[in-house]
Amino acid sequence: MKVAFVDSQQEEHGVQPVLQALEDTPAQIAPSTYYAARNRPASARSRRDDELTTLIKRIHAENYGVYGARKIWHELHRRGVAVARCTVERLMRAAGLRGLLRDKPPRTTRPAAETDRPRDLVKRDFTAEHPNQLWVADLTYVRTSVGWVYAAFVLDVYSRLIVGWQVATSLYTDLALDALKTAIWRRENHNADLRNLVHHSDRGVQPVFNRSSQQRCFVLTVAARSWLRRVFASRVSYVVGC
Repeated sequence: MKVAFVDSQQEEHGVQPVLQALEDTPAQIAPSTYYAARNRPASARSRRDDELTTLIKRIHAENYGVYGARKIWHELHRRGVAVARCTVERLMRAAGLRGLLRDKPPRTTRPAAETDRPRDLVKRDFTAEHPNQLWVADLTYVRTSVGWVYAAFVLDVYSRLIVGWQVATSLYTDLALDALKTAIWRRENHNADLRNLVHHSDRGVQPVFNRSSQQRCFVLTVAARSWLRRVFASRVSYVVGC
């Protein structure tokens, strides 16, 4: 550190004036010590650090500056370079390199106060003996190059088939409802009997589904569809006519 300080002041003040100014201070350094340190060949660790830093910078640039220490460490091992992860982290800090900072994932669950809600017809028994006996619904999100994409889906428990889905770039109110309507439309087109269907969604999966929703379902008429939309618009907690 003392040698580095003298070097940093050398161009402006010269070596000897700086060494004289440091006399009788905690940072005092003898001229012989300074010149010996300057002329001493670099240590094996310093040379290896320089080589690794050059390689780390190359890998970081080749991957558009998004790789952090962990991924660069793995890439070095793939290239046959044995190095500790902590060493990669140290050299990246010294070189001012960092990976792409991940923003926080979106929040799809919004808790609500306990209120009356429909009976839980499933009771954690997620089994079915035939199609269209039990549907379950949920929301998820996927990171893409243009941002977060949200997906709502409805799954038939018997066949494990996703019978309805909807994808959007924003978590709009009717996202889950649109997935449900898609599932109904697809099954109706195959003359499926939905009168004994139970639709189940977890509590708080989406702003409009802010409480658990499970209910016996019947085939929707045009009037029933209109009523269902009004139910969701008013944030009622259950789903009838799934």
